[in-house]
Amino acid sequence: MRNGVTIGQASAFVGVTVKTVRHYHKLGLIEEPERDSSGFRRYGSAELSRLVQVRTLAAAGVPLAEIGPMLDADAASFAAALADVGRQLTERIEDLTARRDTLDRLADGDRALLGDHAVALLERMTGLGFPTDEVATAREGWVLAKALVPDGFDDYLTHLEHALDDPHYVALIKRAAEAATWEPDDPRVAELATAMAEHYLANPAHLKVVTALQARTEAATRYTLIARHGEEQTPATTRGAAVFETRLRAAGIHIPRPNAH
Repeated sequence: MRNGVTIGQASAFVGVTVKTVRHYHKLGLIEEPERDSSGFRRYGSAELSRLVQVRTLAAAGVPLAEIGPMLDADAASFAAALADVGRQLTERIEDLTARRDTLDRLADGDRALLGDHAVALLERMTGLGFPTDEVATAREGWVLAKALVPDGFDDYLTHLEHALDDPHYVALIKRAAEAATWEPDDPRVAELATAMAEHYLANPAHLKVVTALQARTEAATRYTLIARHGEEQTPATTRGAAVFETRLRAAGIHIPRPNAH
């Protein structure tokens, strides 16, 4: 034991305080070595090994009350206990990773509100040349859609994603954005609304962009909030939407009416 190390050296070696080592002694996790002729307790390789094991398990989150039985168990039981600790650590890592990802999304407001799929589509719309105001209006509508019809939101995004592959569809939507500045009695408003309705009727896959959300709810108020969330400031768009929806209803497409109950 004369060649062992003092408690201070042992604690420094393991990375804990002297107080912690003494606490381990008090709990019976490590036996106190005998004092040498100089009155010092000397920690040899066996004590240091035990101290390392206790410290490692404690750092892994194993309660101190469980460490002693683990270390004193037979090899098979000890291995099983270590495997269980490993599984718990994996779960903790996954949980912490999820929390970190949540923090990352909070750094980007749109990702926190809408998710990665929606953000990618907003970026794509910008890349396709949609006006900034139109992208912002789409974002506002999507926030409402996700809040009011969460079960149908991702399906809606998928249908829109596919529709954006069609240049004619993109051109119509861009034109609709321009129409917001027209006078409501401009004949082009009705012409554009009719052209958009005819496009949707000729392309059932694209029509799902209109019907995907309202199909999940019969609440006309919800549909109106989502479909017309920005129209109080754009009379031309309001008129165009009325013509558009009337044309779809005439073709047998179910579109909730604002005053329906």
